[in-house]
Amino acid sequence: MTYKPLTEETAVELAKKIGPFKEGANIACREIGDGNLNLVFHIQDETKGIIIKQALPYAKVVGESWPLSLRRATIESNALRTHAKYVPEFVPEVHYHDEELAVTVMEDLSRLTIARKGLIDGEDYPLLSQHIGTFIAKTLFYTSDFGLEAQEKRVLDGKFVNPDLCKITEDLVFTDPFADIDTNAFEPELKKDVETLWRDEELQVKAAQVKYKFLTRKEALIHGDLHTGSIFATETETKVIDPEFATFGPIGFDLGQFFANLLLNAISREESKRDILFYHVENTWKVFASTFTKLWEEEGTEAYTKTKQWLPIVLQDIFADSVAFAGCEIIRRTIGLAHVADLDGIANEETKLEAKRHALLLGRALLLHHEQAKDAEIFRTYFTNTQQRKEVEA
Repeated sequence: MTYKPLTEETAVELAKKIGPFKEGANIACREIGDGNLNLVFHIQDETKGIIIKQALPYAKVVGESWPLSLRRATIESNALRTHAKYVPEFVPEVHYHDEELAVTVMEDLSRLTIARKGLIDGEDYPLLSQHIGTFIAKTLFYTSDFGLEAQEKRVLDGKFVNPDLCKITEDLVFTDPFADIDTNAFEPELKKDVETLWRDEELQVKAAQVKYKFLTRKEALIHGDLHTGSIFATETETKVIDPEFATFGPIGFDLGQFFANLLLNAISREESKRDILFYHVENTWKVFASTFTKLWEEEGTEAYTKTKQWLPIVLQDIFADSVAFAGCEIIRRTIGLAHVADLDGIANEETKLEAKRHALLLGRALLLHHEQAKDAEIFRTYFTNTQQRKEVEA
């Protein structure tokens, strides 16, 4: 079948051919995609549902002037299936994939809520950090040189060469927000704050170093876009979706992205309602480190995992990297092309501007000082320090 973007009508036709629906079933379909790159259809009858996701040959947020490879749909499908080997409880089941159509049919998760929306609405998700810390530890350990034979890892790496979406990350996360680039988007009232950031040569060097790590460190199969909008959750269940940015990269990257988006939500909240976000940041690291340690000690494949002195060094490097990646993510979600509803949805304009100023200061502090980061308390410390500095400057 030749590639053509689906409509609600043709999505139903496809569902009837490959879906779980009986002949004559009363099937309803609606397009629910609100992302930047894909079409997403929710299809259901009276008893069951599926999701059909199709990649577009361009960035939906910009248009056809920004072409993208359709192969990312296959990368996403392969990533979900790879993750399912290690943490099936945390990913949607893939029912079907068609590489030529760039279509993946997967489990319907409409019983759950997108974590970003839930957090904005004040939901806490008590198991979120337990689940995400476990998800990150297992998916990264088992696809790294610590948990996978080197030859197998090189073969797997070749299946996740993802230049188009890596280029998006390289530009929109690590490069454009730190310079006067057309893709940036921010309120005119923030121009002075942003120009101060652009003139910060020390920050430029740190951003360059962190970008270089992303470009060169093929440590494990990372999700590549693990923010709270890529997670479905309830009080008892968590599912990670949308790994179309999956590639081999630094182990600290997924952690940093998740930390950053929790902190952005914390910035948007009243002070009395922030502790749960700090708990989730700190507990994610705690669960990651303990799970990674257990896997290292019991299932490590690399000869030097038997050397006990090496593990603390590895974990410290991962943590420092995660702090730096969090800093970049916070800055880019504040003034780059793709913002977050946590900040943009703040109703009072002055409160929104102050929140974004706080975010810029926090992102800068994390990026500048990540090498001195020793434990997850650093996030709470820098959050408070930068908030106080913002208030003094105001």
